[in-house]
Amino acid sequence: MKTVLVVEDELKIARLVRDYLQQAGFAVLEAADGASALAMARSEKPDMVVLDLGLPEVDGLDVTRRLRAASAVPIIMLTARSEESDRIVGLELGADDYIVKPFSPKELVARIRAVLRRADATLGGGELVRAGPITIDIPKMRVTIGEDEVELTATEFQLLLTLARHPGRIYTRAQLLDALHGVSFESYERSVDAHVKNIRRKIEPDPRRPKMVLTVYGVGYKFADA
Repeated sequence: MKTVLVVEDELKIARLVRDYLQQAGFAVLEAADGASALAMARSEKPDMVVLDLGLPEVDGLDVTRRLRAASAVPIIMLTARSEESDRIVGLELGADDYIVKPFSPKELVARIRAVLRRADATLGGGELVRAGPITIDIPKMRVTIGEDEVELTATEFQLLLTLARHPGRIYTRAQLLDALHGVSFESYERSVDAHVKNIRRKIEPDPRRPKMVLTVYGVGYKFADA
């Protein structure tokens, strides 16, 4: 049974999320503030964190930053519509996905399952993808450049894998979201840009002048041809 840590200071929302997750077969941990969430994440090692950005004292962005400094635990952020810039910052800090309040609990459960599937992805017998200087070991979810290992979140890994499987192929943002979620969410297309920015920061010698993950202006992205 997977364990989800729900970090939400609004009791009504926290209980709603808890009830839906338990009905979906998850074990649920709860925290009402950032400090408690960090302590619980360290001690309980949850499989997923559902994190409200608008927390008292230590806010959700700080919690994301501190979690990412210590682990690659999948993170889904809960945000208000007025916090678009915070959502993008959160993704750039390493969150895997976000969902906007007010939200459908069923959609949240679907998003959690999608992110956990990416985190658990194993596609059999030592399958490797090589593109340019990058080697992707799919079963181990391991990315290396030469001898150096690159630490990616589950979402970043899946996005890079999708691009690197077919160098030169152009993907729209909607197609990349479809690869990540199984369904395209038009309103979330901008999140792809944040994940690409993270990937470039981790794999490109100069992220401002990328040589591997390239922008196709007005369309989307591609991995550079060999």
